[in-house]
Amino acid sequence: MNDECASQSAPAAVPAGAAELEAVERLKEGYERIRREMGRVIVGQDEVLDQLLVAILSNGHVILEGVPGLAKTLMISTAARCLALSFNRIQFTPDLMPSDITGTDVIQEDKASGHRELKFIAGPIFAHVILADEINRTPPKTQAALLEAMQERQVTVGTERHELAQPFFVLATQNPIEQEGTYPLPEAQQDRFMFKVFVNYPSYEQEYQIAERTTVAGEVSVEKVFTGNEIIGFQQLVRRIPAATDVIRHALDLVRATRPNEDDAPEFVKKMLTWGAGPRAVQSLILGGKALAALRGRVHLSADDVRDLARPVLRHRIVTNYSAEAEGYTPDRVIEELLDVIRPNETELERHERFGKLLSS
Repeated sequence: MNDECASQSAPAAVPAGAAELEAVERLKEGYERIRREMGRVIVGQDEVLDQLLVAILSNGHVILEGVPGLAKTLMISTAARCLALSFNRIQFTPDLMPSDITGTDVIQEDKASGHRELKFIAGPIFAHVILADEINRTPPKTQAALLEAMQERQVTVGTERHELAQPFFVLATQNPIEQEGTYPLPEAQQDRFMFKVFVNYPSYEQEYQIAERTTVAGEVSVEKVFTGNEIIGFQQLVRRIPAATDVIRHALDLVRATRPNEDDAPEFVKKMLTWGAGPRAVQSLILGGKALAALRGRVHLSADDVRDLARPVLRHRIVTNYSAEAEGYTPDRVIEELLDVIRPNETELERHERFGKLLSS
């Protein structure tokens, strides 16, 4: 944490009230309890868990990408138990239909009166936490069935709208290895997800602990830390956390710098990217940054909170071109260079002067 950035970004004009301070402290303590409870089941993956909690507190959704066997399903189901939220897993397959997700109307007959009527049978989407497992294995028609639920928090079947339980969180997994027979999510649908999170292999010591824990008898249980209503309250608290003008502008600078058609975009962006991030990326950086600040026990947003979330927010919203692939530029490498180029509290003139010194040295 850069204390200088944090202190410069704290807005003195909007002091936090006693209720907000108490709520943030309770959230921080609960977060530490969740980490301990999750640690009884999941070995490592602390950064992934942090980003999942940030997304839940921001009322956002996540794409989780990793090879099979890294406990992605176990991680999200355990998190749901810690938060006392209902959990459903949907296995996406090529023959999955939209009604298999949302539910459908069926005709039922009252045996006493003989009267028939349509009754809605809810699908697995009606839960607080939804794991959309291998979402890229189902056709676009079925993928699109999630869009209304994710954005509007409702499902429309026929002419009837059905409200979803709150809080509502979709975590979609993708397998980066197998591409045959898959239907990659279009950019417009990826943009609906707040974060794209990578799940990496565990370290040697972590993998030893996994092998030791999972090859003995017994099942580990976890305690509930928060309720669904408390999560909704924390989501409202996150939105009340103030953000200074310079921090908002820094988030805006980072996102606008990804757009190759912008006149002031860095040269490597114009060379390496076909498309940049849209306004949802700015919203995700600011709102996610507020949630991260609350988890860190602060009641103001800092530039470091925004920068720490740049990779999961931007990596699925920028499109690299053939030049980038030829030179080994991944989206994460582009974001890394952007973070070096775009500094907080730095004007465009100061940026150009710094570049000039670097080129002349």
